[in-house]
Amino acid sequence: MAAATAVAQRIQAMRAEPLPVSTVVAVGPFVSQVVQPTNDLNRGVRVLHPKPSTLLSAARELATSTVPCTADHAVKLLAILQTTGTPPESRTLLSEGFSDEVTDLAAASTMLIPKAQIRQAIGRKRLPGKLTWPYLAAAGLLALVLVVWLVVALPGDDKPADATPAPTSTQPTTVVVDGTAFVPKEMKKDQDCKTQAFGDVKAWLIANDCGVLLRATYETTVQDKQATVLVADMDVYDAPSAKALHSVVLLPGSGGVHGLDGKPLENAAFANNVKGSHVTLAFAVWSGGAGDPSLEPIAKQALRLPTTR
Repeated sequence: MAAATAVAQRIQAMRAEPLPVSTVVAVGPFVSQVVQPTNDLNRGVRVLHPKPSTLLSAARELATSTVPCTADHAVKLLAILQTTGTPPESRTLLSEGFSDEVTDLAAASTMLIPKAQIRQAIGRKRLPGKLTWPYLAAAGLLALVLVVWLVVALPGDDKPADATPAPTSTQPTTVVVDGTAFVPKEMKKDQDCKTQAFGDVKAWLIANDCGVLLRATYETTVQDKQATVLVADMDVYDAPSAKALHSVVLLPGSGGVHGLDGKPLENAAFANNVKGSHVTLAFAVWSGGAGDPSLEPIAKQALRLPTTR
């Protein structure tokens, strides 16, 4: 349940479309049937024996989102949840069986898929004829994005044969945006926005209210060169105030927000946006402080990075 909550929080932090997140717990190998209380079923929890038919049945029941999942939508979801490497492109998912057309998974006859066809699909990129690979692909995406899969082994002596302690140190989680990997370095929260700003932006913040300032620094590699990214999110309470601040930000030479070291990122590529009561600024420079117009796409991508863990 904690893992499912973490998935939901990550989707929310990356400001993706709101999605229902359900949980599937697979218990085996010595359990063939599970009886669940009604309240578990109503809140989207399924406990089952790990076999294709039960998993596909659960996927069909839990596919309740009103948002259709096309290949492009699937790429965005995978990019949010994939912490390293490069997410697949739309044409890759299309070659695997996804379609630009909406597939209603809730109405799919997934229970009619024979086991032999599932094993046949493992070694192939595409299935010939009219096999039900689109249903398998859709169910696979649901299992990856919306379902937490936990397999619990049950030895006879109730003790794990080879228990390995979990690591105690927390490793940085890489965030991938449009194929670019960003490694988080430091994050900070300030209640006093104006002291961390400069120029006309600071003057506006002195004259108006600001709820909280969230800042985060990331590192990324572009053309074998390392770059530093600063993302700043200012919550100014309401949408009209955010639009007013954003109009100041858009003016050339209007200032901005200091980095976590208390200094502005000079010569940085700059991007900004406004959403609701939030104004977000993003700065990108080469490590060492040099600026370059080629970093502007990186700054735009950085607007989608989370400013809190």
